[in-house]
Amino acid sequence: MPEPTSLDSTPPRRDFIREMVAEDVATGRFNRGPATRFPPEPNGFLHMGHAKSICLNFGIATEFGGTCNLRFDDTNPLTEDVKYVDAIKRDISWLGFTWDNELYASDYFEKLYEIAESLVIGGKAYVDSQSEEEIRTNRGTVTSPGTASPGRSRPTEENLDLLRRMKAGEFPDGAHVLRAKIDLGHPNMIMRDPLLLRIRRDAHHYRRGTAWKIFPLYDFAHGLSDAIEGITRSLCTLEFKDSRAIYDWLVAAAGFTAPPTQIEFARLELDYTVLSKRKLLRLVTEGHVNGWDDPRMPTIAGLRRRGVRAEAIRIFAETIGVARKDARVEIGAFEHAVRNDLNMEVPRVLCVLNPLKVVLTNYPEGLVEELTAQNYPHDVPKTGTRTIPFSRELWVDRDDFMEEPPKKFYRLAPGREVRLRFGYLITCREVVKDAAGQVVELRCTYDPETRSGNPPDGRKVQGTIHWVSAAQAKSCEVRLYDRLFAQPNPDDVPEGKDFLSALNPHSLVVIANAKVEPGVALDPVGTRYQFERTGYFMSDEESTAEKLVFNRIVGLRDSWVKEVNKGQK
Repeated sequence: MPEPTSLDSTPPRRDFIREMVAEDVATGRFNRGPATRFPPEPNGFLHMGHAKSICLNFGIATEFGGTCNLRFDDTNPLTEDVKYVDAIKRDISWLGFTWDNELYASDYFEKLYEIAESLVIGGKAYVDSQSEEEIRTNRGTVTSPGTASPGRSRPTEENLDLLRRMKAGEFPDGAHVLRAKIDLGHPNMIMRDPLLLRIRRDAHHYRRGTAWKIFPLYDFAHGLSDAIEGITRSLCTLEFKDSRAIYDWLVAAAGFTAPPTQIEFARLELDYTVLSKRKLLRLVTEGHVNGWDDPRMPTIAGLRRRGVRAEAIRIFAETIGVARKDARVEIGAFEHAVRNDLNMEVPRVLCVLNPLKVVLTNYPEGLVEELTAQNYPHDVPKTGTRTIPFSRELWVDRDDFMEEPPKKFYRLAPGREVRLRFGYLITCREVVKDAAGQVVELRCTYDPETRSGNPPDGRKVQGTIHWVSAAQAKSCEVRLYDRLFAQPNPDDVPEGKDFLSALNPHSLVVIANAKVEPGVALDPVGTRYQFERTGYFMSDEESTAEKLVFNRIVGLRDSWVKEVNKGQK
């Protein structure tokens, strides 16, 4: 696994967080290099928003000679699973990062309980026996203070006894909770005696089993876990800004003398996409996609299966940078990063998605030539050639033929001459139709003097199309993946509807019998290509020598912009 320092040769962009860290280092504020962490909850798969945070946390540690921990904030036994732990580790490694320590908040349960007891003893926490609804109601509103719970005035010894009995498993779920004792009139409602521990007596934790009966809430565990690990800068997204107050209060109340500092940055909001775990889970569980690694999903697993390279994700994260305010990012910016990355890396091949038979009537029957094709264009530093078979019968794309072409249509039409990529010039002489009037075959002639593609007499031919030899071509399934949602903001839907009503019904189109040049059948699964004039593709994990399957990674250009512009005319 490569170290993060070797990921990209471009210098890192400066932002307000890196400026803070640079000042920490320059002033010796923490007497060591920065210590960051990436703290996912193992209740789902990582997505593009997580990728931005991963690049930030690991990037800062690398750039400033610090450390970055991978810590699983696994404090909710009802939703977490080891399969998510494994998936998260796999995704981070695939992105190219190596963590300094693998840690788990569940390993701190004993320490967090000790802190809880110390808070009770110090009069800074109490056991509340109200119901969840009562606690919510008595917290007050933004304009009115909260109402004290009867448990707020319990004696310390009684609180301590109840807490220990909670830990011992004497009470059912919901009977009691531990709350911090702060300020019921605080303008930040999070500070109105927030919940610290709750009972989950019969829950099974994937690491701790059923032995542990009380579990810390996120706000209790997160900041204290940072402090236990010696994190210097706790980087989180803006929705946690109001939680900074309880973060600081708990770390100070627990007696940490060199507390971490929380810094918030704008989370990633991407057009035509949802990045909420809750919504992604609905897409999976309700069958709108085929699992967390469906290539339409914005998960790291989905992007990887689609064929996106880790380099493109890192470059995209670097390009959008780190900001203080939320703003939506155009999905086209990500697709542009993917195209740019693939353009310089992947070979070109010929594949016909919508095959139409062409018969060269003057080409010798039984003859098969081997034509030389370039693997990369001239503006790519990679080189190499391959041979592709050429014969009397070919497949061309049906979209490259029109019986009555409009002006500026430079492809095949009756009497029209075009250039075959890497091959000869051909002229359409006859159109063959079936009984329903559907074009089923084009009968053409070829010019044997134009094998290079350039006529010796200098005549100008404007159109060049792709093709494959019919006898040698391999049939394949091509999955045309597109944006999962049909509108930029999937949440911007009519009243009474939810984000699912914005799903794009054409997010997956399967072409069952495309034709590809035969050499690709020898390539390993996971090989990426540019199908010339079509887009970038990768062979899927389900692909076999008997049944080739290709996923479209991204088109050659943004067809959505074209459709939007068309609608504005």
